[in-house]
Amino acid sequence: MHVLRPALSLEQAVLVLARQRPLLRARDLADHGLATVALSRLVAAGKLERVARGVYSLPGRRLGEHRSLAEVALRVPQGVVCLLSALRVHGIGTQAPFEVWIALPRNSPTPRLDQPALRAIRMSGPALSEGIEVMQIDGVRVPVFNAAKTVADCFKFRNKIGLDVALEALRDAWARRLVTVDALGHYAAVNRVANVMRPYLESAIA
Repeated sequence: MHVLRPALSLEQAVLVLARQRPLLRARDLADHGLATVALSRLVAAGKLERVARGVYSLPGRRLGEHRSLAEVALRVPQGVVCLLSALRVHGIGTQAPFEVWIALPRNSPTPRLDQPALRAIRMSGPALSEGIEVMQIDGVRVPVFNAAKTVADCFKFRNKIGLDVALEALRDAWARRLVTVDALGHYAAVNRVANVMRPYLESAIA
């Protein structure tokens, strides 16, 4: 005999979705035809917690160390993780930024987030579109500049982060074989810092 299962309530359906996605957005509910009013009810009942504006998670759920990058990717989809935050993702150097560094199109407005703190860097053309790899962080697709592009970016924006940080990034990335001469040369040309990087690169690979 076939037994019909009772339909899930709105709150139950939202919790099912939350179990599938470490970070849940109100937009995700709309995409599944679920009313977003359930979010405030579940937060009030202690079954969900609000981790950022418009972003929710199951209480006590263990999330990765790069959760802030996933939150920013959800809320600023046009951004690309760059510079100090990208170094951290790739495990290059010793920087531990308290802000999320993201590259944005030159004429786009700076997002206003209560948390996490953002550091917006303006890029355009190939400097913004090349060297992007997509990482899965807490179930979220996060665009991040690859290691070679990030090293080149450090030299491009050395006045913002310090030449010492750029040199550390170059030496560490090269020592750990995360970059090649060809890749570094390509992105140095994209960023128009080939002449700046050349003597430091020759020293690093000597």
